[in-house]
Amino acid sequence: MHDRNFQYAGSVLADTMGMEVINMTNQNSTSGTNSMAVPEAKSAMNRFKEEVASELGVPLKDGYNGDLTSRQAGSIGGEMVKKMIMKQEQQMSSGQ
Repeated sequence: MHDRNFQYAGSVLADTMGMEVINMTNQNSTSGTNSMAVPEAKSAMNRFKEEVASELGVPLKDGYNGDLTSRQAGSIGGEMVKKMIMKQEQQMSSGQ
């Protein structure tokens, strides 16, 4: 499949929001952290994260957000995934 929207292949996910590829597990990294396979996607993902946090009423700030509870932080990521899946399902059902 050559459609770049929300394809999962090993440790790489191309999301549905018009952004490029995100390395989800970063298995080859020695740092143990996730990173963007396409650095240009970082700002788009940050905007998406801020949008979702705002919708959920989570007080996300630029920079350090270590004062968020696990529930708050998890709700942002969970809602992002939910939205990406919903968008992909819509695209698949409309034949795009």
